[in-house]
Amino acid sequence: QMQLLESGGGLVQAGGSLRLSCSASRRAFTFDAMAWFRQAPGKERELVASFRGRGGPPYYANNVEGRFSISTNRAKNSVYLQMNSLEVEDTAVYYCAVQRVGASKYDVWGQGTQVTVSS
Repeated sequence: QMQLLESGGGLVQAGGSLRLSCSASRRAFTFDAMAWFRQAPGKERELVASFRGRGGPPYYANNVEGRFSISTNRAKNSVYLQMNSLEVEDTAVYYCAVQRVGASKYDVWGQGTQVTVSS
């Protein structure tokens, strides 16, 4: 069973930056999509950014577009989320997720990493 491990969360002041990393335990795996989700206290989980394994432009939620950037290093089996101009509203637990080939939804999840943005 493939596992995902996130890192890079922490406490940052509004306007600051953080870079989240997600490493997969399996090398050279294929996938339909990889993504970052987040869930703030009392709110539903939301898709923040994603990209398809077959290529094409990445997807960004409206409230992060222009501030966040998703990227991948296939050689390191990793996906990253660069977060700039952070806002208090970005405070949440961030999760890395993979939709494996043939899966109908994101079916592999990391344990999450906390991002807290202070005013």
